[in-house]
Amino acid sequence: MNIEEGKEIATFAGGCFWCTEAVFLEIKGVEKVVSGYTGGTTKNPSYREIGTGTTGHAEAIEITYDPKLVQYKDLLEIFFSSHNPTTLNRQGADVGTQYRSEIFYHSEAQKKEAEEYIELIEKEKLYEDPIVTVISPAVVFYKAEEYHQNYYNENSSQGYCQMVIAPKLEKLRKYYKSKLK
Repeated sequence: MNIEEGKEIATFAGGCFWCTEAVFLEIKGVEKVVSGYTGGTTKNPSYREIGTGTTGHAEAIEITYDPKLVQYKDLLEIFFSSHNPTTLNRQGADVGTQYRSEIFYHSEAQKKEAEEYIELIEKEKLYEDPIVTVISPAVVFYKAEEYHQNYYNENSSQGYCQMVIAPKLEKLRKYYKSKLK
């Protein structure tokens, strides 16, 4: 992927990509969020294939951000507060390996920050259960079908958006006002 000079990429899997995309689109310094698939073995997978849980891919988002406006550690904080990192292969009613919690790092610095952040939240006992988020090197990221892009903003009146995504956005707006666009 070609990236504009001075920008960086973060890749997170935190359950349904519609949810994580909606959250990160609101963050100051985030220039682009792409929903897609990563971490598996099937080349050019489709949403239907991902849904079987047999491709090894996770629903994920690829974030292009300006590190002068938002730091990677801030993205990590928002990532961990916007999903449950203690449930293995599950977020709410979404169950399967495609809904796992995983950070795909693009540099050793990102890997170190992710490891340190997990260590900190475990030490602080922010969650009752252990963190199951995996930290892996970034691999090929496949952009999801076009109808998945900007999903919440295009479909906000849909039931899933109202029941699952809207509460995440309310929480974000309440606790992260200073980080919003």
